Amino acid sequence: MKLLFASDSFKGSLTSEKTVELLSKAAREVFGECECSGVPVADGGEGTVEAVIAAEQGEYVKVKVHGPLMEEAESFYGVFDGDKAVIEMAAASGLPMVPEELRNPLNTTTYGTGELILDALKKGYRDISIAIGGSATNDGGMGCARALGVKFLDSEGCELEGFGRDLAKVSAIDISGLDERIKESKITVMCDVTNPLCGKDGATWTFGKQKGATPEILEELEAGMCNYRDVIKESFGIDCDEIPGAGAAGGLGAALKVFFGGEMKSGIETVLDLIRFDERLKGVDLVVSGEGRTDWQSCFGKVMQGVGMHAKAKGIPVLGLSGSLGKNAMDICDCGVSSLMTTVNAPMPLSEALERAEELYYEGALRMFRFVRAGMEMR
Repeated sequence: MKLLFASDSFKGSLTSEKTVELLSKAAREVFGECECSGVPVADGGEGTVEAVIAAEQGEYVKVKVHGPLMEEAESFYGVFDGDKAVIEMAAASGLPMVPEELRNPLNTTTYGTGELILDALKKGYRDISIAIGGSATNDGGMGCARALGVKFLDSEGCELEGFGRDLAKVSAIDISGLDERIKESKITVMCDVTNPLCGKDGATWTFGKQKGATPEILEELEAGMCNYRDVIKESFGIDCDEIPGAGAAGGLGAALKVFFGGEMKSGIETVLDLIRFDERLKGVDLVVSGEGRTDWQSCFGKVMQGVGMHAKAKGIPVLGLSGSLGKNAMDICDCGVSSLMTTVNAPMPLSEALERAEELYYEGALRMFRFVRAGMEMR
């Protein structure tokens, strides 16, 4: 029997690697000799770099960048396979980097994310994947583009810094200084939202409040974003309201598409491609996936959905072992997952479940594999 383990991390308790270790131990206890392999997986959000580097035996590159408030910050990205780099914008421009009392997207920038891309280009990487979840920003990606040579000019021809507050001041965009190495590169944007740049479903109104914007700030940002959209349309003939995902990460999606020629792609699909998941499925009899909590959202670009659909395409059954189940959790069975089990074995406070995470996960894995063995014996 050949088993493949591909779970998301359980936030606050178990890493993907730890789930592989515990599943392997449980499988050998139940089945005896069996071939177990595992691969860390993420959905294009937090933990993407870690998962890809672990799966592909890559390495981290540490970089000093400017954070969301243009403060000095320690950041990183991952490299593997000679010419590939994977970046999490949250590592340079993420919301947790901004103290709660200072959260105001008028005053944040994606400049540090651009510095990560620039460092990767300088080191020779030309296949760059960028996960754009978790931003603290609503600058339309101006900061990121500025770090790579794009100039945003006001009505007097002065260069703007690229904060959210500068959106309303953009009068012209000069791309003549854009780093030439971008043209030689493949830029993949991991994006699972389809929001346009402006409007009620756009970057500002959908995501601005969670980044610290008051109703008054939202009005100001939206007016600025509409101005930015119009300048882009006039300058490049591209309407960012017609680009699904342009509003992701406070409009960073728009900048990566318009200025860098980035290709928007599902986060989980990008990660599965990067870790060569389909190759790992060869000869596998059973896949086990899972996550901290499974509910209706799990069917929309999350790890279990991606793993389930890829395994289903090859006729391989998938079981899910999750920390808990929420509303419509069983919808995941429409995505190639045969059934679900939880790690918790009795009602308990979340704090207890987190504290006992390893013990509960291992016991849940034993229960799951014993059901599998019973099914084999019946057959």
